[in-house]
Amino acid sequence: MRDARWLALGALNLAVLAVGLDGTVLTVALPTLAGALHASESDLQWFTSGYLLVLAAAMLPAGLLGDRHGRRTVLVGSLALFGVGSVACAFAPTPAVFVAARMLVGIAGAGIIVMALASITVLFTEAERPKAIGVWSAANFLATPVGPILGGWLLSHYWWGWVFLINLPIAAIGLVAGAMLVPQYRARHRPAIDWLGIVLSTVGLVAVTYGLIETGQHGWTSAYTLVPLVAGLALLAVFFRHEQRTSQPLVDPALFTSRSYTWGVVLVAVAVLAMIGVLFLMPQFFQGVLGTDALGSGLRLLPLIGGLVVGAVPASVAARLIGTKVTVAAGFAALVAGLVIGATTGATAGSGFIALWMALTGLGMGLALATASSAALAVLSDEQSGIGSAVLQAVNKLGGPFGAAVLGSVQLSAYQSRVPSAARASLFDGIAEADRLGSPALLGQVRAAFAHGLDAALVVSVGVAVVGLALALVFLPQRNEGRAPREEFDSAASPAVQ
Repeated sequence: MRDARWLALGALNLAVLAVGLDGTVLTVALPTLAGALHASESDLQWFTSGYLLVLAAAMLPAGLLGDRHGRRTVLVGSLALFGVGSVACAFAPTPAVFVAARMLVGIAGAGIIVMALASITVLFTEAERPKAIGVWSAANFLATPVGPILGGWLLSHYWWGWVFLINLPIAAIGLVAGAMLVPQYRARHRPAIDWLGIVLSTVGLVAVTYGLIETGQHGWTSAYTLVPLVAGLALLAVFFRHEQRTSQPLVDPALFTSRSYTWGVVLVAVAVLAMIGVLFLMPQFFQGVLGTDALGSGLRLLPLIGGLVVGAVPASVAARLIGTKVTVAAGFAALVAGLVIGATTGATAGSGFIALWMALTGLGMGLALATASSAALAVLSDEQSGIGSAVLQAVNKLGGPFGAAVLGSVQLSAYQSRVPSAARASLFDGIAEADRLGSPALLGQVRAAFAHGLDAALVVSVGVAVVGLALALVFLPQRNEGRAPREEFDSAASPAVQ
């Protein structure tokens, strides 16, 4: 039944939303966890970092497992593991156990995210896929405001463990719906396990992600940052060289002979890089400059998410009418316009002004991301959908910490140039120093300096979006390239979706 496919997409998006919420809700839970688990600053950093490291590292292996053993099998297994990890987080007695549980959730999250995207390629036709990916994109970004809103409410009224136990009913619904509605597509000729490729890609992705995370604490010139970054990039270079030489690669280099796939993946990464400054810096602006709490911060992000939904859901219609190239370029153009306006935000900017440029930014992001993702996925055969989706997601997930590191550095440098040394560590340290001194003048200076840093970071984001616009116009095909035929694949689909 055709309707069953959209029910399956709803279940998949619910599971993806649960993974996203698990990451964003932690931002408001860290102060509570510090007291409940007697966690140090180092522990708190690993609560977040451990999850991100494992999430990035597990993407490619998850895609391989899906291609070998079936998308439904890996999805259902990942959802079950996600539930187990969430329970372990809620009842963790020590920081070490909590970090281990977070890593378990990260492994499960990678399987859920990759299999959800891979399933879209087999559930929907090429014409329907942009719309499905638009819905998927909205579910991904919806976690950004909902996480702090839901987490703040739960922490205000209930035991902190419910922040993680709330994942259980979502995982259960996704597990049942996935088992009943998601087809068991897998390659008839199962791909071999490229152990060396798995090791090189996993360690390389972990090292690069760790180095990017460390920039927030140690800066770009520290050995804590440079050593893992250089080592990780070297390992990834060796990985790509190995993939070109081996007869059974983890990632088939032939994937990148398609312009739709190659430039679709690249443009997804560029779009995320351009957008991440807004997601990373605006919650700090809302809480530190405007004085809202976590709940208010989440609510003020809703225009961004609304714009993304408005841009992403009808992207399929736009791509069909004016072509993939023009649609992605139009998305980047809207993204540029929104970021240009956003780069004029001051410390006293009104809510209406902020909502306007954030909605325009979200609109452009939704249009560009959904269409570029669809362009990449359009050429994947059923046999390639697991690993092809994993590559797309791995690049996507690296764009977040990389963008946060680069734009965070730009923002901090601009901020520090306008405040006295005692307030330079961060916005919130500056606010604390102003409160300690009882100095409204210093408080105003700190807030204005952060707004100046925000504007500087968004100018860099404008440059990134302009690059995306140019790449789309020059390299992306006007129409998606054709998809490989299905006859070589073992569908094993449930009757409801055939």
